[in-house]
Amino acid sequence: MGNQKPGKTQTYSHAFAFLHGEIKYQHRNTWTQTPFDRLIIVNEFSDEQHNPSSCENIVNLCDNGGTCVMAVGDDPFICICSDGFAGDTCNLTETGPCSPNPCRNDGSCEAISPTRRGDVFGEYLCRCQPGFDGAHCQISCTALLGMEGGGILASQLSASSIHYGVMGLQSWGPGLARLNNQGIVNAWTSAADDRNPWIEVNMGKKMRMSGIITQGASRMGTAEYIKAFKIATSFDGSSYSILRVEGMRHDKVFVANIDNESTKTNLFEPPVVAQYIRVIPVVCRKACTLRMELVGCELNGCSEPMGMKSRLVSDGQLTASSAHRTWGIDSFTWHPQFARLDKQGKTNAWAAATHNRSEWIQVDLEKTKRITGIITQGAKDFGVMQFVSMFKVAYSDDGQIWTVVKEQNGFKEQIFLGNVDNNSHKKNLFEPAFYARYVRVVPWEWHERITLRMELLGCDD
Repeated sequence: MGNQKPGKTQTYSHAFAFLHGEIKYQHRNTWTQTPFDRLIIVNEFSDEQHNPSSCENIVNLCDNGGTCVMAVGDDPFICICSDGFAGDTCNLTETGPCSPNPCRNDGSCEAISPTRRGDVFGEYLCRCQPGFDGAHCQISCTALLGMEGGGILASQLSASSIHYGVMGLQSWGPGLARLNNQGIVNAWTSAADDRNPWIEVNMGKKMRMSGIITQGASRMGTAEYIKAFKIATSFDGSSYSILRVEGMRHDKVFVANIDNESTKTNLFEPPVVAQYIRVIPVVCRKACTLRMELVGCELNGCSEPMGMKSRLVSDGQLTASSAHRTWGIDSFTWHPQFARLDKQGKTNAWAAATHNRSEWIQVDLEKTKRITGIITQGAKDFGVMQFVSMFKVAYSDDGQIWTVVKEQNGFKEQIFLGNVDNNSHKKNLFEPAFYARYVRVVPWEWHERITLRMELLGCDD
């Protein structure tokens, strides 16, 4: 036995538990229990031979202060490594859980516990960049939630008060507080005697909010805007919590605008989950006047724009059953590649050549993705308002066999409510979401002509 070659060593943390005459040792998150009389522990720096018949020739087997554990017989030697070391003989410097970085989207990794499980650290924390969330910062949460586009309805907006101008004829109500809103009366303004003004958005359900974009406005030629504000959130519209500085007890005050026209983005670190979000002006210039957009995502973290508006979806990925030509002129063809949300121009959408339910427009995402929703929009053809008011959605893995999205009971094909005008956004969510490479929109009802701009929502996961 004294001349026997040692078996292959394995790396363990120095986590032992002596229990009822047995020793438990931990390896790669698994505890192994062995009768105590079959294990011999030898410290590398000890001159004492704990068992001459088994360890007398391996005093320096474990480096860097490691402890050798040997089982009697043919079982391998085990090196119990000190903190910061790894390898079969504790000869390697341990990098811990943050190398390679497990955090996505440029998140930073921080080891938060010195305790290790097996040969890796037990815990780490990903600190995400603004706009990202999740255990590994894998959730992109930077979608515009619908103030500017109109997806958030006027009925979802409320305020502490309203300013009435020009002898009460102008109403600067909360329904006007939309980013980049135009016109003479184009924002929310609180009443002059309101000492505790606020404006609130009811999202209709719990959402993950990651930020807000603010903007002032001009009233009677005078620039008005909010210079600083607080944010309060609520789940029920009754009990509110004001966002605080992380790790502190005082309220977070956000720096806002410096003029009436430019925009200012403030991101919440970390994002917050709420149904109601309230903006509380702290410092205002002339009057508390606001246009805004909310930034965030669905709670499932999978509601990113899939690339229609940004053109990540190329023209070649868009096809349709037909395309309308205004006055039969080729240069006025409403091609499927024009069906991009908020596209501008004389021909700025897809329009079908005929008025029937056999028309469709299709997106090839080039690989299977998780699809959670769609935003639709109409357009105008030489001043004529055109839009799809109802539609169905079908999906496919191969572009040949199609499945129509069903209602939640799973029996009836779902008809989604579309637009009511040519410009506002209408968002519909697919519950449950589906996985597909191809997505097809089938218009079911329309105004004047089948005309559509759109964006798909989802994620790669």
